Amino acid sequence: MSKPTSTVNLMAAYHQCQAITRSKARNFYYAFVTLPKPRRRAIYAVYAFGRIADDIADSDGLVETKARSLARLRHSLQSALAGSPKGPVMTALADTATTYDIPKELFTHIIDGVEMDLTKVRYASFDELREYCYRVASAVGLISIQIFGYNAPEAKDYAIDLGLAMQLTNIIRDIKEDAERDRVYIPQDEMNMFDVTETDLRAGIIDDNFRALMRFQSERAQWYFDSGARLFPLLYPRSRNCAVGLHHLYSRLLNQIEKRHYDVFSERVSLPIWHKLKLTVLLWTTSFIPHRQSK
Repeated sequence: MSKPTSTVNLMAAYHQCQAITRSKARNFYYAFVTLPKPRRRAIYAVYAFGRIADDIADSDGLVETKARSLARLRHSLQSALAGSPKGPVMTALADTATTYDIPKELFTHIIDGVEMDLTKVRYASFDELREYCYRVASAVGLISIQIFGYNAPEAKDYAIDLGLAMQLTNIIRDIKEDAERDRVYIPQDEMNMFDVTETDLRAGIIDDNFRALMRFQSERAQWYFDSGARLFPLLYPRSRNCAVGLHHLYSRLLNQIEKRHYDVFSERVSLPIWHKLKLTVLLWTTSFIPHRQSK
């Protein structure tokens, strides 16, 4: 892999990735701004790439058309990582991959995961769902810690778990929207265990069975949050608060769902803007507190 040669074009590419992230990222953006500038712009490039893949899968149109678009994205990724990027996002991504020595298969895992959404809309068990969550979320976590910097190999395990926790929280929050698109990410065997049907999900029925099923999902996600928190002391101090912020925002989102007694149907559960801004300011200022490790 080789870096793009034009500094002007490269900076413009990163600015484009930042614009995409600012307009689309919601929770992520508030944590990203706590990073030092070089690492922050690298994260923007990764997010913009993931956004392109997600938008293809979520767009209207035939499965075959979306599959061809993802195939083109895969080809563009391969060309970029081989040193011939085209377009601002791929230009920034290629530079990021080289600068932070990111294994290229992690980027392909993201496309693999998004591709699953085209044809696989039910999951028989958590083992199947975990594979999907690993590709669309944990792979991003592994890319992110390459950018953050870490000092122990077990950081990879905890990054995987934090990604799983965040994706499982998304799945719980988005049950209504997913059901409307004929996607059910809650494992089928667990729905059967708690006697909850897809008809119940589409109808937005919140009864004892549904709450028990959601409590089961929530406790699993919380376990992964607890494991993911072990990542923090292994990250370079100036990058640490980004992971802390993401953990806080998503675990707080899970707590809000629990406080609403798992009502994810009447309105989309989200955190107020003031909470995100307050957290961002706190994390950004504390990131400058001197540490023994200065990276």
